[in-house]
Amino acid sequence: MTKETALKLFEQKQVRSVWDAEQEKWYFSIIDVIEVLTESPNPNNYWKVLKHRLIKEGSQLVTNCNQLKLKSSDGKFYNTDVADTEQLFRLIQSVPSKKAEPFKLWLAQVGKERLDEIEDPEIGIDRLMETYLKKGYSKEWINQRLKSIEVRKDLTDEWQERGVQKGQEFAILTDEITKAWSGLSVKEYKQHKSLKKENLRDNMTNLELVLNMLAEATTTEISKEKKPKGFVESKVIAKQGGTIAGNTRKQIEEKTGKKIVSKTAANKLIAAKRKNK
Repeated sequence: MTKETALKLFEQKQVRSVWDAEQEKWYFSIIDVIEVLTESPNPNNYWKVLKHRLIKEGSQLVTNCNQLKLKSSDGKFYNTDVADTEQLFRLIQSVPSKKAEPFKLWLAQVGKERLDEIEDPEIGIDRLMETYLKKGYSKEWINQRLKSIEVRKDLTDEWQERGVQKGQEFAILTDEITKAWSGLSVKEYKQHKSLKKENLRDNMTNLELVLNMLAEATTTEISKEKKPKGFVESKVIAKQGGTIAGNTRKQIEEKTGKKIVSKTAANKLIAAKRKNK
């Protein structure tokens, strides 16, 4: 069972969804998901009963549940309970239904694979390479991508060593590096490539990946030399590392007459190549 196979269960009925660009999250109508999984004649009542049971069990799913205005069958918009992807999978685990079983099996498989990767990281690398090959990426691109993961890990290890906190501080420093080398923030870069939830690095060309690696590797080396204390000092160094790669980008663009930061996402390039074959 794969994620793609499991998600095909939703193709028989449209599940209303909304993309939140600010949070970069998809939100799905809980009622629609309940209807698909249970085939209940009254999914609203089913969700009401299930919600009550989850509250009694102390589940955070209901507590953290959001509401958004979604279009109903009568053409009007009503406040509707919605769930993001993580909440949706937690909901599926709570539904006693044959149609929910493929999802549960897939989630169990993913959990086992993750534990295997923790025990032996090489398994994760092999699995990642296999995934990229299945998606149609070239071996040259995959090698670059795997190298970029190694470079990124060195950088985040260095940040932790300097007292930078995971989460928002990592994200801000990454944004500084990206703006300095590409001229765009991470959010602007993704919009430039018409991406939503997709990983930005997975949609970079070879040259974009190389420059991003140069920016991050340079930032790591400067940080090791300067030994900044905490987030504020590390932010200055992040900009310095990104600027060096940014200057390289400008020099290449001057010589080639071509923009390096591409609007086309890598997955669309792959699709175009397949079509032309």
